[in-house]
Amino acid sequence: MTQRTAIVTGGARGIGAAICERFAADGMKVAVVDLSESDAQQVVDRITAAGGEALAVGADITDEAAVEQAVSTIATTLGPPTVLVNNAGIIKDNMLFKMSPQEFQAVLAVHLTGNFLITKACQKHMVEEKFGRIISMSSTSALGNRGQANYSAAKAGIQGLTKTYAIELGKFGVTANAIAPGFIETDMTKATAERVGISFEDFTAGAAKQIPVARTGKPEDIAHTASFLASEGAGFVSGQVIYVAGGPKN
Repeated sequence: MTQRTAIVTGGARGIGAAICERFAADGMKVAVVDLSESDAQQVVDRITAAGGEALAVGADITDEAAVEQAVSTIATTLGPPTVLVNNAGIIKDNMLFKMSPQEFQAVLAVHLTGNFLITKACQKHMVEEKFGRIISMSSTSALGNRGQANYSAAKAGIQGLTKTYAIELGKFGVTANAIAPGFIETDMTKATAERVGISFEDFTAGAAKQIPVARTGKPEDIAHTASFLASEGAGFVSGQVIYVAGGPKN
């Protein structure tokens, strides 16, 4: 199998870091992209210590010029990026009546504009190589979630983007799919627990009671799914939203 180059945005921690390390274990060269290059370097160091090849790249994915420069550097250093994971995200939770336009737009900028810009920059490499895997992180919040009008809108929008990518790029050997995680133990869910004024232990215990498999998710659960979608064998799976939530979602 051709050794692929993968880009993972928001790769410095949580789900992104787990995907980076899983892709490296799968034999890919991995570009760990995050706002802070030094944070991304910590993941790169773990990958190289385990025998993999990786590159830390600091970039603001909402900045078109920064994205173009980052993708160019990655293509020159590691090879054409044909696997892309759009994982970068932020939360600015608030109830609708208290949410500011700035909080709303900031979340859409990272999740949607950032997704669009880096996918656009990578797709030309995928088309040239006649192979591509675009994987974007949606969420069960796409179905609606209290205090997350901005985040829910962004995560629902990612599903529409994904289906459009799949339709436009399929004939070039490029698939596009979205993963919609449920409750995953990350810094982001810890921040949510703090926002609602509850300990993270109680927060996860309460969540687990509502999940059919009776546990909360780990970043590695998402990394396993991303590994499949990025594989050669997943070439007939495209335009799908896969809920990785420990039970059925609509």
